[in-house]
Amino acid sequence: EQSSGINAEYGDIDTHNVVVNQVVYPDKDKEGCTACGLCGARARMQTKYLDQINDLYEDFHVVKMPQMPCEVKGVQMLRKFGGYLQSPPDMSKNSVHDLVKDL
Repeated sequence: EQSSGINAEYGDIDTHNVVVNQVVYPDKDKEGCTACGLCGARARMQTKYLDQINDLYEDFHVVKMPQMPCEVKGVQMLRKFGGYLQSPPDMSKNSVHDLVKDL
Protein backbone atom coordinates (compact mmCIF):
# COMPACT_ATOMS: atom_id res chain seq x y z
CA GLU A 1 0.00 0.00 0.00
CA GLN A 2 2.86 2.36 0.79
CA SER A 3 4.39 1.71 -2.61
CA SER A 4 1.26 3.10 -4.28
CA GLY A 5 1.63 6.32 -2.31
CA ILE A 6 5.32 6.58 -3.07
CA ASN A 7 4.66 5.99 -6.76
CA ALA A 8 2.00 8.73 -6.77
CA GLU A 9 4.33 11.17 -4.98
CA TYR A 10 7.52 10.59 -6.98
CA GLY A 11 6.19 9.67 -10.38
CA ASP A 12 6.48 6.57 -12.45
CA ILE A 13 8.71 4.18 -10.53
CA ASP A 14 9.02 0.74 -12.08
CA THR A 15 7.94 -1.68 -9.36
CA HIS A 16 7.36 -5.18 -10.63
CA ASN A 17 9.11 -6.93 -7.77
CA VAL A 18 8.14 -7.11 -4.12
CA VAL A 19 10.48 -8.54 -1.48
CA VAL A 20 9.03 -9.75 1.80
CA ASN A 21 11.80 -10.11 4.39
CA GLN A 22 12.05 -12.32 7.47
CA VAL A 23 9.32 -14.81 6.62
CA VAL A 24 9.27 -17.58 9.22
CA TYR A 25 9.29 -21.14 7.91
CA PRO A 26 9.18 -23.30 11.06
CA ASP A 27 11.01 -26.61 11.19
CA LYS A 28 8.85 -29.73 11.28
CA ASP A 29 9.39 -32.83 13.36
CA LYS A 30 9.20 -36.38 12.03
CA GLU A 31 5.40 -36.35 12.27
CA GLY A 32 5.18 -33.14 10.27
CA CYS A 33 4.23 -30.97 13.25
CA THR A 34 5.87 -27.62 13.94
CA ALA A 35 8.91 -28.33 16.12
CA CYS A 36 8.92 -24.91 17.80
CA GLY A 37 5.72 -23.46 19.23
CA LEU A 38 6.98 -19.88 19.05
CA CYS A 39 7.99 -20.27 15.40
CA GLY A 40 4.62 -21.85 14.59
CA ALA A 41 2.78 -18.95 16.25
CA ARG A 42 4.86 -16.41 14.31
CA ALA A 43 4.22 -18.24 11.03
CA ARG A 44 0.47 -18.28 11.69
CA MET A 45 0.50 -14.53 12.39
CA GLN A 46 2.42 -13.88 9.18
CA THR A 47 0.01 -15.95 7.09
CA LYS A 48 -2.66 -13.21 7.24
CA TYR A 49 -0.23 -10.60 5.96
CA LEU A 50 1.30 -12.87 3.33
CA ASP A 51 -2.20 -13.57 2.01
CA GLN A 52 -2.86 -9.82 1.79
CA ILE A 53 0.42 -9.30 -0.06
CA ASN A 54 -0.44 -12.09 -2.50
CA ASP A 55 -3.83 -10.46 -3.15
CA LEU A 56 -2.53 -6.88 -3.45
CA TYR A 57 0.44 -7.79 -5.61
CA GLU A 58 -0.90 -10.68 -7.67
CA ASP A 59 0.54 -9.13 -10.86
CA PHE A 60 3.99 -8.67 -9.28
CA HIS A 61 6.93 -10.96 -8.75
CA VAL A 62 6.73 -11.51 -4.98
CA VAL A 63 9.79 -13.04 -3.31
CA LYS A 64 9.53 -14.26 0.28
CA MET A 65 12.94 -14.21 1.93
CA PRO A 66 13.24 -16.50 4.95
CA GLN A 67 14.13 -15.38 8.46
CA MET A 68 17.58 -16.82 9.01
CA PRO A 69 18.79 -18.17 12.37
CA CYS A 70 21.98 -16.14 12.04
CA GLU A 71 23.02 -12.80 10.63
CA VAL A 72 23.75 -12.85 6.91
CA LYS A 73 27.05 -11.01 6.59
CA GLY A 74 30.19 -11.18 4.55
CA VAL A 75 30.50 -11.13 0.78
CA GLN A 76 30.04 -14.88 0.25
CA MET A 77 26.92 -15.11 2.44
CA LEU A 78 25.41 -11.97 0.94
CA ARG A 79 25.94 -13.20 -2.61
CA LYS A 80 24.36 -16.59 -1.89
CA PHE A 81 21.45 -15.10 0.05
CA GLY A 82 21.03 -12.42 -2.62
CA GLY A 83 20.78 -15.18 -5.22
CA TYR A 84 17.56 -16.24 -3.52
CA LEU A 85 15.99 -13.04 -4.85
CA GLN A 86 16.12 -14.47 -8.37
CA SER A 87 15.83 -18.16 -7.47
CA PRO A 88 14.00 -18.46 -4.15
CA PRO A 89 14.60 -21.69 -2.25
CA ASP A 90 11.73 -24.17 -2.04
CA MET A 91 10.96 -23.87 1.65
CA SER A 92 8.60 -26.85 1.54
CA LYS A 93 11.71 -28.99 0.93
CA ASN A 94 14.33 -27.01 2.87
CA SER A 95 14.72 -25.65 6.36
CA VAL A 96 16.49 -22.41 7.13
CA HIS A 97 19.18 -24.54 8.77
CA ASP A 98 19.80 -26.22 5.39
CA LEU A 99 20.15 -22.78 3.81
CA VAL A 100 22.67 -21.67 6.44
CA LYS A 101 24.84 -24.69 5.60
CA ASP A 102 24.85 -23.56 1.96
CA LEU A 103 25.81 -20.00 2.88
